[in-house]
Amino acid sequence: MGSDDPSAKELAVNECWALLRTESVGRLAVWVDDHPDIFPLNYAVDHGTIVFRSGRGTKVSAALSDAPVALEVDGYEAPAHEAWSVVIKGRAEGILEIDELMDTVDLPLFPWQKGAKNLFIRLVPTLVTGRRFPVVDPAVWRTPLSNVRRSPSE
Repeated sequence: MGSDDPSAKELAVNECWALLRTESVGRLAVWVDDHPDIFPLNYAVDHGTIVFRSGRGTKVSAALSDAPVALEVDGYEAPAHEAWSVVIKGRAEGILEIDELMDTVDLPLFPWQKGAKNLFIRLVPTLVTGRRFPVVDPAVWRTPLSNVRRSPSE
């Protein structure tokens, strides 16, 4: 997770996990047929992995394929005017063993949509990265109209 911004701070893995525990919604990136796709999902941290529940469909089929997956979770800390972003890359696997299923049933997993969400999926990370950075004052991005370059055709 490189950045050209010297004020951005790379986070240690334990800092990433601590931040992941403060949120419950992320975006899962999967490979579907011949293109990437992204799905919002509710998740819970469970012993160094991420668990989510879902129903059958594109997201689950793609997640459980042989292709790797990624989860991104972001946050904003208003008092400090700082934002953070954590990305987990790895593989997803269905939770099928009864003992493991019993352990995940009590996780705080609350999907936003109604419907059958009886499949539990675990994202097992191979790489966890994150960064924290100050949020710049929006006035920095205001450009006077006189400074805007026009295209050559105008």
